[in-house]
Amino acid sequence: MIARIQGILLEKSLSSVTLDVGGVGYRVFVPLTAIYDLPEAGENLVLHIHTHVREDAIQLFGFPDPDQRGLFQMMIAVSGIGPRLAMNILSGITPEELAAAITRGDLARLVRIPGVGRKMAERMVLELKDRILKAGFTTTAGLGEKPQGVAGMEEDVLSALLNLGYKEASAKSALDKAAREIPAPTTLDGLLKGALKILSG
Repeated sequence: MIARIQGILLEKSLSSVTLDVGGVGYRVFVPLTAIYDLPEAGENLVLHIHTHVREDAIQLFGFPDPDQRGLFQMMIAVSGIGPRLAMNILSGITPEELAAAITRGDLARLVRIPGVGRKMAERMVLELKDRILKAGFTTTAGLGEKPQGVAGMEEDVLSALLNLGYKEASAKSALDKAAREIPAPTTLDGLLKGALKILSG
């Protein structure tokens, strides 16, 4: 089982990265909330890995720190949550916010995550609250942000929001508001988080 990968970042998309490790390219799925904190192509990258084995594939899910991987592994232990849904959840809310919402029993916040209904939110609180509190869940900062102007970022952020399941009109409205409220220079990650915060109310 692969638990950690260190290699050269070849490319990244909105849902995954490709790492060159000794001449072998590994595709690793990464939460959207972490994508924009990753280094640029050609730089070294370390990811903490959860290996998911299926009959027809071996999938790697990567996280910037072991705490985030731990939260992911807690989620996939919940009935009805598989790796893809867990990754989608972590793409719609930061690990810190998710842990806080679960420990507070904040169902209203949880159901605003695309793909999470009320029954799923209730099950997450019931099954994960004590585990998260016992683990003393914390997260560390990402690998650094690279300041950029807002111009040119909107298309990527809008695409990310649509991929998360938000309607185009709502996504555009939140994106426009976030772009006005966030002072330049900003980052793709900052703009995305600002839009997600507006969409979550």
